Amino acid sequence: MVTEENIIELKSIQLLEKAIEYGASDIHFFPQTDCYTIYFQKSGELHEMTQYPRALSSRMISYFKFMSELDITETRKPQSGSFFKAFEGAQYSFRVSTMPAMYKESVVVRIQKEDAVISFEHLFLEDKWREQMERVLRLKQGLIVITGPTGCGKTTTMYACTSHCVQKLNRHVITLEDPVEREVENVLQVQVNERFGFTYDAGLKAILRHSPDVIMLGEIRDRHAAETAVRAALSGHLVLTTVHSKDLIGVLYRLIDLGVTRDQLEQTIVAILTQRLIDHPATKNRYAVFQMATAEALDRLFALVKAGERDDAETIEDVVRRYTNEARSLP
Repeated sequence: MVTEENIIELKSIQLLEKAIEYGASDIHFFPQTDCYTIYFQKSGELHEMTQYPRALSSRMISYFKFMSELDITETRKPQSGSFFKAFEGAQYSFRVSTMPAMYKESVVVRIQKEDAVISFEHLFLEDKWREQMERVLRLKQGLIVITGPTGCGKTTTMYACTSHCVQKLNRHVITLEDPVEREVENVLQVQVNERFGFTYDAGLKAILRHSPDVIMLGEIRDRHAAETAVRAALSGHLVLTTVHSKDLIGVLYRLIDLGVTRDQLEQTIVAILTQRLIDHPATKNRYAVFQMATAEALDRLFALVKAGERDDAETIEDVVRRYTNEARSLP
């Protein structure tokens, strides 16, 4: 029997299938006065696909919120969650983020293919990057921060490092995520649920009782998450996390803005990594280029922050330009 619920589910699934076929990284539900405009994001650009009536869009949004275990009745506060679903034999994760807007709720669905996670060995173009990262992953404690704009591959890098810690270094890894974006084999993944009182703080206390070697915190978005990351690193654990920032030194300034002291930064941070994705001009394949600060380079950043200055050395944009030019010369 065909019901309205069946039709909404069918429409929602068809939209996901169309986005996957298009190669989109995100689906945007953009509210207008009398309808929703649907955009697909691909390679950092938005492409308008269609428009849905507000009533249909609202029901589809409720379906995605239900699948992500979000409160479908709450439209005045931001929410985030995720769900997993298979299409044509491939497993995908869908991260749902809601935001109240002027006319109606705005929603973005991030699409990630589960089996597309790059191995640690194939993550880095240059051996020096891989060797630097492997050295810091072998440390017993400290804070490793990955930064860069949305869509630059931070999540892929973090999961590759997490998997490496388990498979190659035999470390006990627990993640604390909001939400869980990808399932990783042999990793205990914990999802924050503010709705039921399971906060970052409560999650960290629970995790510490499980004696992890490595803790992965999905993202530092606010003061509370920053405090959680620093406290975990100071308690004798290796912590991996991400922060939105323009460059390496921007991570330090961002964490200071969130209430972390310079002394805490110097005691905890053992590596900062920023990355960008670039396209090979001939093959159109995408790969990541990195800029890393460890040891002496990290000390220089701390000294610049103490002096209230910014780094005038090579930036990640310089690295991108160099590798883009080199890629053009490749066959």
